[in-house]
Amino acid sequence: MGSYLTRRHLLRGSLGAAAGLALAGCGDGGPPLPLADNARVRLPEYLPYRGVAAPLAGTTEGVLNGYLHYPERPARAFPDGPPAKGPDVSVMTLIFNPVPPPPDRNTYWRALNDSLGTELTMEIVPVVDYPNKFSVVIAGGDLPDAMAVLPSATQRPAMFNALFQDLTEHLSGPAIREYPYLANIPSQSWRWTVYNGGIYGLPMPRANTGSVMYYRADRVKEKSLDPNPGSFDEFRRLCVDLSEPRHSRYALGDPMTTLYFMMEMLGGPNKWREERGRFTSWLETEEIKQALDAVRRLTRDQLLHPDAYTVLGKFKDWFGSGQIALHYDGNAGWNDFYRQYAQNTEGFAIDGMLAPGFDGGPGTHWAGDSSFATLVFKKAPRARIRQLLRLCNALAAPFGTDAYKLRKYGVEGVNHTLKGSDPLLTPTGTVETSVPTIFVTDAPQSLYFPERPEVVPQQHAFQKRAVDVLVKNAAEGLYSETDVTSSGGLQKRIDDALKGIMQGRDPLSSWDDTLRTWRREGGDRMRAEYEKYWESLH
Repeated sequence: MGSYLTRRHLLRGSLGAAAGLALAGCGDGGPPLPLADNARVRLPEYLPYRGVAAPLAGTTEGVLNGYLHYPERPARAFPDGPPAKGPDVSVMTLIFNPVPPPPDRNTYWRALNDSLGTELTMEIVPVVDYPNKFSVVIAGGDLPDAMAVLPSATQRPAMFNALFQDLTEHLSGPAIREYPYLANIPSQSWRWTVYNGGIYGLPMPRANTGSVMYYRADRVKEKSLDPNPGSFDEFRRLCVDLSEPRHSRYALGDPMTTLYFMMEMLGGPNKWREERGRFTSWLETEEIKQALDAVRRLTRDQLLHPDAYTVLGKFKDWFGSGQIALHYDGNAGWNDFYRQYAQNTEGFAIDGMLAPGFDGGPGTHWAGDSSFATLVFKKAPRARIRQLLRLCNALAAPFGTDAYKLRKYGVEGVNHTLKGSDPLLTPTGTVETSVPTIFVTDAPQSLYFPERPEVVPQQHAFQKRAVDVLVKNAAEGLYSETDVTSSGGLQKRIDDALKGIMQGRDPLSSWDDTLRTWRREGGDRMRAEYEKYWESLH
């Protein structure tokens, strides 16, 4: 789904143990403010950065700015010198890649610290270990200056109120103008930070247009096929034409993301739908049964990889190697696929497909989460909070500035070389620049691919088509304690039931019993809690 992310699923339910530990470490923080006070929160003003013109302009609806090349003379982000001068700053966050070398063995990290004017020390925790580490740190009470809080963290309102700084006076409304690069983050991303009648952190902005149904454009061209089906029947025909079981080639891989694509065809809700303050889950709609039946038909026709229901984590490799021709994944995958697979496949090419209407006409496209997580600050004196905000403002310096170029590509000659004005990472740069500043905060994402600038117009064109039919998750930025505490085991049972039907092991009629279980064991409480939080903001 737009909010589908394998990363999300890695973290789902893993922070349940943090609840008791977090509150054990909260001490006498006092009760959180009533939900009604959330409506009084004035989000930071949105002041888009205009310092570097985008050849392919973005839109307020969610299309990202596109750039074919980096400016030959990047704009100076901080003409008055390093912006975060002061004591060392400690941050705890996660990483999906191998942990990079520390500053004493990392040219990039030392240059980053010099540019900031302080020693940024980071406790970098592999993603699979982050939930447990988070629990232990919260329970122990020895907090870093800042830390990432994931959407799966429990009891957030109470924890934020007790342990972390309310940043409202620094960021609300025009106050954010003191931090212009934070003001460049779109308003929707800030919704993730509103708790207890205040702004309790910084967002980690992400693309609004969500995931992409990628297709192997080289295979489509080779077979002279139309990559823009006009209905489910035409999509199924395309899948048949792309499948060659005798040569171990199939159209599709992941049954769950295939289900999401069917829901987009049917106009189903992106996780949650809101109508006049009342919420409906995608699991309890008529569309879900139609979507399940559609994937069941695709499975029966052997259009999914034979290991689709038994193997996890292989779908990306299947797509890159050509075992499957269609793969639903995040926006970042567009560049990643070229970098990882194009060198070994002559003519390798991909593009993005939008869901058609199931019976014809336009379909929909599910928006992604506008923030990955929230960065919170340990309670501290005002001067210290201001230093932390200046540091994060620097880490949000946008595309086209010298600060962005350093943050993403490091030191010329060591971490990158130049092709014209475009920085290309060296092997050393690939390792050293993996310091996860993107999981602290970041500038709004841009479309930029220095190795293959010709791809950027394709990405931009896809996003322009997508925003015209974008469907947002009505629960984005809202909070349900039941969702984060019960969804781990419950979600696994739901996924197993969905797969059982799609694979043909269980009848479609069995979904009614599964839905009753979901409602009884948490679904109805989730709905009520989302409705209550929604009311607090409206």
